[in-house]
Amino acid sequence: MPINAYKNNLPIIGKNVFIDETAMVVGDVILGDDASIWPMCVLRGDVNRIEIGSRTNIQDGSVLHVTHPNEHSPDGYAMVVGDDVTVGHRVVLHGCRIGNHCLIGIGAIVMDGAVIEDEVILGAGSLVPPGRTLETGFLYLGSPARKARPLTNEEKIFFRYSATHYLTLKDDYLQRFQHPTIGPTDSD
Repeated sequence: MPINAYKNNLPIIGKNVFIDETAMVVGDVILGDDASIWPMCVLRGDVNRIEIGSRTNIQDGSVLHVTHPNEHSPDGYAMVVGDDVTVGHRVVLHGCRIGNHCLIGIGAIVMDGAVIEDEVILGAGSLVPPGRTLETGFLYLGSPARKARPLTNEEKIFFRYSATHYLTLKDDYLQRFQHPTIGPTDSD
């Protein structure tokens, strides 16, 4: 099973969550309802907390980790990813905060203390340095990430399309591969 306790912290899994059998979810991790964690992802909440919102998908090969409390950062850096977020393939998120309805492009890196507000697209391969805030409603590109332009209405609609697509895909995987639904059910 890809879910493991660490120091008495066992991940908390919402309703109808899909976690691929090759993924690893460890420690102080909360997965919201209908979240999906795809092949080869690692969510390691060993030294701080990770929270993933409802209907958020973390795609293949992504790594999510946190920073422990220390003399430079008394609280360390936990990670919070909002609802209806698409995290592309091979993304690295480390001790950051991501709002609702965002798209994090393939291969992007977001560092400690960075904040991505609601409705942001972070382009593929972009780097968000520590402590940086990306303002709502914009496309950001590059390394370091820079504001490129305001989002179009079509791009804003795409946030919900992507979340809904992955919700349907997740349900298909749960059915086809007969993975047990992880987390509480309506009958609980």
